[in-house]
Order: sequence, then C-alpha cells, then structure tokens
Amino acid sequence: MTIGMLTAAVSRNGGGVFPASCGLAKALELIDPIKLKIYGIGDEHTLEDQPAWRGLPVSAERVRGPRHFGYAPTLTDRLLSGGLDLIHAHGIWMYPSIASLRWSRRERRPYMVSPHGMLDSWALAQSPWKKRVAGALFENHHLRGAACLHALTRAEFRSIRRYGLKNPVCIIPNGVQIPADAAPLPSPPWEEVVGPTAHVLLYLGRLHPKKGLTALLVAWSQLRRETAAHSWKLVIAGNDEGGHSAWLRRLCGGLGIAGTVVFAGPQHGEAKAASFARASAFVLPSQSEGLPMAVLEAWAAGVPALMTPECNLPEGFDAGAAMPIAAPGPIEIRNALERLFWTPPPLLRAMGERGRELVSRNFSWNSAAREMKRVYEWILGQGDQPASVCLR
Repeated sequence: MTIGMLTAAVSRNGGGVFPASCGLAKALELIDPIKLKIYGIGDEHTLEDQPAWRGLPVSAERVRGPRHFGYAPTLTDRLLSGGLDLIHAHGIWMYPSIASLRWSRRERRPYMVSPHGMLDSWALAQSPWKKRVAGALFENHHLRGAACLHALTRAEFRSIRRYGLKNPVCIIPNGVQIPADAAPLPSPPWEEVVGPTAHVLLYLGRLHPKKGLTALLVAWSQLRRETAAHSWKLVIAGNDEGGHSAWLRRLCGGLGIAGTVVFAGPQHGEAKAASFARASAFVLPSQSEGLPMAVLEAWAAGVPALMTPECNLPEGFDAGAAMPIAAPGPIEIRNALERLFWTPPPLLRAMGERGRELVSRNFSWNSAAREMKRVYEWILGQGDQPASVCLR
C-alpha cells in the first residue's frame, strides 16, 4: 500500500499542520505494509526542516505566483508519477487540493482529506469571500469527492457536517511524542532575559490574531500590580505571521508591560523542548483550533495548560490537567491568570503530571497511526469499516 501524504507546506511554514502530518507519517511508516511518500510546496525552510521527516521521501515543488495560493504546476505530474494507491491531503483552500482532485480523476483512485480545523465557523469567517470563491472553483468539489474526511475531534466532525458535507468521516485525534527520560536539557535561549527564579507562562505557536494574544496582553497588564503576579514572566515564542509580532510588541509598550513580556522568536528542536521544560504553565487563549499540538506537547512535557474551550480538548479539563479560560476575551483571561498566580507550584506540577498521563493514554501517535491504517484499508476495499468512521 503506497500512500501519498500531500500538504501545502512540508516545513514549519505549515503551522500546526506540519508537526501533525509529520508525526502521523513517521508512525505510519513503522507499520507494514505501508509505504509513504510526502508531497508539498517548497519554501525557505524546506531543507532545514527535512530531517523532521526522518528519511521519508519528500517532494517539495516550486511555487509560482502568490505564496498564499501555492500554485505549483509540477505538483500534479509529481503525484501521477508516484505509483500511489491513495492520497491523504492535509489542509484545504490551496492549490494542492486541485492537484489532489486532478490526480484522482486521472488515476481513478481515491483520496481522503484532513481539514485540520479549517472548516470551523471562526476559520470560515476569515477572508470569507476568498473562501467562497475557492469553494466554488475547486474546494467544494475536492471535499465532496473525498472517500473519507478526517476530523480530529467531535467538534470538528460537527463543523464538517454544518458545512454540508455528507462523506464518511473518521474521528482520530493527533498524537504526541512523550519525551524520554534523559539528561537535563540546557536552558532555553531566552533564559537570561527572564532570570533563573521567575515563574514562566509560555505561549508557543504562530503569532496570529486568532490565537488571542492581544487579549492575553491586555489581561496581563491588568494584573501586574498584584503581589502574586510579580514572580511571573510571559514568554511568547513562535513564528510571526503577517506582521502580528510587531503589533504585539507595540501593544506591550503602550500597556507598560515590556519588562515582563519576552518575545523569544521561533523555537525548534532542542530549543523548543527546553522551552517547555522551563515553563511553569502553558497558555493558549485561542479563538479557534482543530486540535492544538502545542497543548499536547506541553502536557507531554508535564506542563499544565490554560486554554479556551475553542481548543477542543475537554479531556484536559476533565483530567485536571488544564485551567479553563471561559472565553477568549481579556476579562476571562484575567480571571484564569488570577487563578494561576495563586496556585501553589506543587499543585501546578501535579496538574502537569496529569497532562502527561492523559497524552500517554489517549494521544499516542502509534494508536492514531494504527487506526488511520484501518481507514486506508477500508477506503481501498481491503478491510471492514473501522470504529472511528461515522457514515452520518
């Protein structure tokens, strides 16, 4: 069984889709008789991030025209020459959807699609006219033609149905790699700025308006005079998107909190692991998520989370591994921060350990890959309908 994994970006430029597709691919490759080939669009980080695929064959095609559409004219031919039995497309609204559809029509073979939260109501409300045009021209045909759609959560399954799609849908969550017990990591690159005694609230992800960082900074500024807040620093790490970092920095200056907020920039590899290891808590006040890898990674590192219901991880609240942010607004974030600041460190560590147990039990890449293999076999007529597949 030869599977083509198709994604718009085979590097960090893919945001959360990159570690999700990469993690699934690496776990699938260990399962016989699956053979994987990775296809996508090249960018400035492709070569640097290629080791993350751990030896899997990666074809990264050159873009012509606007990057946000990702027109890569050689992509379809690359897929057609791959000897593929099935394509698994990750993400929507870009040229790879057209390439997937063309491959399927030419080869008369099936494909499946993982929207990764891109069909939820908040996501659809961003640049809606562009999505309506893309939907009419190609994406609706692409989605409706899929042999199966992949939802990460029950909430995403409901979003898929609200969009009007009646395809079979498999519900399989992302996984995460539990860090092995090993020698202590070095200090993160930003350690000297915060100092050795500070408690660190870490945000790690794309610097994008939907992540709720503006509201987070406003809430943070409102609490700086409280005694319990004095020992805390906020570290914001990740790739800038659309100049949002510059806006956040200006906001910090205007709010008078520049001395308590550190913009750490992108953190990858050992620096990323060190950032989680140094953090006392993790925050994601997001307005919209599919299933956020960063929260799973924080829990895997034993770090408790503050997050909104829009992160679609109610298991974390049920397990006592997360503090709820009732809504992605300054008032609700402030209330959650107050609870955090007054929570003793031993209780925070206990929350983090419950998070680690949760991901070990429910969010293993091995179990996700095994269930995805059953879905592939079912699509190809080689097995029975898996339990994860919903037909209605």
